[in-house]
Amino acid sequence: MLLSALRRCCDIAGKRLSGPGLAAEGRVLHAVLYVYHSRLLRHRPYLALQQVEQCLKRLWKMNLVGCLETLVGLIPKKSASKAQAECLVPSQPILETVALKVLGGCKLILRLLDCCCKAFLLSVKHLCSKEFILLNTVALGLLSRLWFVIQYRCVLQTLMSLYTALSTMLHLVSETQKTPYIKGFTFPSDVGDFLGVNVSSEAKKQKAKMLTAKKSTSWMKKFFPAMPEAVSEVGKRRKSETCTSAVKNCSILCPVDIGETVV
Repeated sequence: MLLSALRRCCDIAGKRLSGPGLAAEGRVLHAVLYVYHSRLLRHRPYLALQQVEQCLKRLWKMNLVGCLETLVGLIPKKSASKAQAECLVPSQPILETVALKVLGGCKLILRLLDCCCKAFLLSVKHLCSKEFILLNTVALGLLSRLWFVIQYRCVLQTLMSLYTALSTMLHLVSETQKTPYIKGFTFPSDVGDFLGVNVSSEAKKQKAKMLTAKKSTSWMKKFFPAMPEAVSEVGKRRKSETCTSAVKNCSILCPVDIGETVV
């Protein structure tokens, strides 16, 4: 049961970390920073975006997905039969290495969320100052998507659940045969104590800050004024008439249906 639960947690964490969302946002962020590098070298939102990219780079360089795949390869696919007294399990050094990387990944993702929130607030502040409107608008969309991808896919919560399964397995393996690999570090029993914050409450605070700051950009509606109802109704009527006439012309020129086979 413990091995199957550990395998399932590793699979879920690997899929969520290697999903297209994080990779795509990382590529867009790198492209934006590359384009604006020479012009905004000392711009505060630009520097905050660099911190976000630095967290993403460190997360990829950890190769946490590859480490989880290695651990899954060491877990037997079928559980041992009841008649057998022994069962193959990953060794203590492997479990300690993966657990340490998972703890580091949790710290990095928590730092990444914090950097996203700070960069978002800075971009809103400079956008309200009507400074570098294009860059700050792009940064707001990018940061909100990146923050949403991590929260919506529950990347941090998945890693925390994975560490709980790893900690249980590590405790059982170390009781059977002690072969410690990482010395001078005590693995915490609760990853929440290690992170030092309540993840759910911290996410709610960040979301509230971002939503409150976003309301201050309502002045941008002046650049895109709302269309009066009468004008919009006339536009809709003209559009429908244009579409109807286009369909009639098309039926006159092409009497045969496009979907039918023409001999």
